This record gives sequence, structure tokens and C-alpha cells, in this order.
Amino acid sequence: MAAICVFCASSRTLAPRWLELARTAGLALARRGHTLVSGGGCVGMMGAVADGARAGGARTYGVIPQSLVDLEVADTAADELAITDGMASRKTLMIDKSDAFLTLPGGLGTLDELFEVWTTATLGLHHKPVVLLDADGYYTGLVEWLRGLVAPGFVPAGALDRLTVVSTVEEAFTVIEDYRA
Repeated sequence: MAAICVFCASSRTLAPRWLELARTAGLALARRGHTLVSGGGCVGMMGAVADGARAGGARTYGVIPQSLVDLEVADTAADELAITDGMASRKTLMIDKSDAFLTLPGGLGTLDELFEVWTTATLGLHHKPVVLLDADGYYTGLVEWLRGLVAPGFVPAGALDRLTVVSTVEEAFTVIEDYRA
């Protein structure tokens, strides 16, 4: 059993397929006996992954800054909801509380979180798996661009080894579980 942090979109205007992907990830996390660590929001994919995890019987731990609580987007159904003083302390706590990281489709905030955990893994500050779910080719362009940064020396080749790119939810959890074993 692991505490898995899931990064994903919190937008209220997403197509139903992305919300279903998040719910599926939450259900799979629960079925495999893991705990969800999330950004503590109740909207968009973030809300859907938490709802899926709870529907499957998983424990949920949310971390949210007070400014977002004030906007009434907090996941008050979480088993535990930690409230931080800002976004930076939110990320720090999420990283500390997690054994692995799974990034689903998302926007700027999701990318910020992905790059934070990937960079710190590359620097050896943690040895936790970092998995990117490239559902329907969502991240294909980004991954290709990142690979292109190796030849000119902007990104060390070894950094790409610290990010595992998968195409399905089940593959993501298998990678995480195999990594921990």
C-alpha cells in the first residue's frame, strides 16, 4: 500500500472523457489498496479522482492553500484535509506525504507540480517514482520537446530516465508498484 499523489486539472470546464479518466484512476488506486494524496480540490479532474478513490474505499488526503478554501473549492469529503498558507507549501507537503507521483492531463498547475517532483527526483532529493499518463497522446508533444533538449545539453539524458511515460491507468499503477517492490 502506497500514498500516491495524483496531479491533474482542476478546471470546471473539461470534457466528460477527462473527468471519467480521473474517476477511473481513483477507482484503480482504491482497488489496488493505495491512499490518494491530492491537491485538496473538489472540482474538475481533481474532484473526480478523489470521488473515484472514495467510491472504491480508498483513504483520501488533500492538501490545499487557504486561498482556495476561501474560493469554496476544498474537498471537504477528504478523510484528512491539510490547509497550507500557499501554493509552495502545498507542493512541499504533498511531496512529503507521497510515496509516488502520477500525473494525469492538466494545465499550468499540473505541469508545475510534475516539473517540481521530476526535477527533485533528478537531483536525487527523493527516489520516488514519477509517472506521466499520456492518455490519448495528451503529453506526446511535450515529451518529444523534452527529449529534444538532451542533444544541446539543456537536459541530461539521465533525467529522462526518472520520468516514466505510460498510456493507460493500469500501466501507471503497475509501474508504481513494480518500482516500490
